[in-house]
Amino acid sequence: MKKQFDFIGHRRLFLIISLVIIVAGILCSILMPIQLDIEFKGGTLVRYSFTGELDEEQVDEFVSEQLGRSVEVPPFSQDMSGLSLIEISLPDQLTVDELDALHAAMAEQYGDHDITLVQANSLKPSMGRNFLLKCLVAIALAAIFLVIYVALRFRKIGGWSAGAMAVAALLHDLLIAFFAFVVFRIPLDDNFVAVLLSILGYSLNDTIVVYDRIRENRRLMDAKTPLSDIVNLSLNQSFTRTLNTSVCTFLAIGTVAVIALAMNIDSLVSFAVPMMFGIVSGFYSSVCLSTPVWALWQEHRDKKAAQKKAAGKKAKA
Repeated sequence: MKKQFDFIGHRRLFLIISLVIIVAGILCSILMPIQLDIEFKGGTLVRYSFTGELDEEQVDEFVSEQLGRSVEVPPFSQDMSGLSLIEISLPDQLTVDELDALHAAMAEQYGDHDITLVQANSLKPSMGRNFLLKCLVAIALAAIFLVIYVALRFRKIGGWSAGAMAVAALLHDLLIAFFAFVVFRIPLDDNFVAVLLSILGYSLNDTIVVYDRIRENRRLMDAKTPLSDIVNLSLNQSFTRTLNTSVCTFLAIGTVAVIALAMNIDSLVSFAVPMMFGIVSGFYSSVCLSTPVWALWQEHRDKKAAQKKAAGKKAKA
């Protein structure tokens, strides 16, 4: 018989590893303040495409002079067609007249460089905060519905506890993705919400595969078989499939990340890089956290039920 890895016996080690990573991530979040994009913090973001060569400092000085306030002009990037991009950001909102005046001044100053307006967003800070709040509510609702789904689907093996442990593992994965945004200094934008929702579905799928195997083995094996043995067998049986799925997905997203980095496409980088960490975390939490911890909870509950039953019999005697 093929030798099996003892996932249940190593669950405390798995928990310690996760706690160390989470604590390190929290420290990074404290030491490196979270960056919010305009969608969440409000302000103004204007992008222009141009041809030829321009000096970043000169553009910064020119725009600041036109608007009468300090602006931020990061290093020029490129779009998918190879055109250079100027990105101008301000912490406050610009009026329509101010934006029109800026467009006219840019067209006049840099007309020889075929300068073209690509994007212009201007949001009040309150609108950005409201949008962030709505996104967090959407994620919370998704997590609640996932608990209900798992609880109903696996009600024969303790559905509510299975759902709770699955969502706890999902929260672990979401934190890892969030820490990726923090560590790599990627501003939180709408891609942040897309990453979190994608990880919710992806990681839960891995967990459901394992739960399905546990339910099947519980039906086939002897009723007196310890739950830890059933869980270990199920994890070993589904390990290769889960690993192969995760590796294939990781390679696909990794390819997107490499191409995006090579072509300097920030919108793709801010999705692909955190998603890669979420995929790794999703595999780890599904195999090493959610199911082993669920087994620990079930064993504790069964032990308490047995003690209560024994105490009842003793009282009657």
